[in-house]
Amino acid sequence: QVQLVESGGGLVQAGESLRLSCAASGRTFSTMGWFRQAPGKEREFVAAIYWSSSNTYYANSVKGRFTISGDNAKNTVYLFMNSLKPEDTAVYYCTARVATTGKYDSWGQGTQVTVSS
Repeated sequence: QVQLVESGGGLVQAGESLRLSCAASGRTFSTMGWFRQAPGKEREFVAAIYWSSSNTYYANSVKGRFTISGDNAKNTVYLFMNSLKPEDTAVYYCTARVATTGKYDSWGQGTQVTVSS
C-alpha cells in the first residue's frame, strides 16, 4: 500500500520560514515533489526532485525562496520555505511518481501553510 505522509505545516508571519516533510512508503519512486492549492484556485506545481540525477525544478513563483531536497534511500522529501509571503498560503501536497515523466500517481493528504501579513 502506497502512503505519503506530510508534516510541518503551520501558521507563520510573512518573511518567516517553514520546513515541510514527506515520507513515502510502499513503492520506489523516480520523482517526488510538492504541489499546492490555495482557496478558490487550481492545484499548482511547486517543486520536484528526480532521484536518479538529483535535479530539482521549481515554479517561478518560489524560485530562490524554496528548496527541495531529500533522502532517496528513505523515500523522504523536504521543502524548505524561506521568505514566506501571504500568497504562499495554501494546502501543500506531497506527490510522487514511478515514471520519470507524466502524471504524478501518488498523493499525500495535504498540510496547511498559512502566512499572515
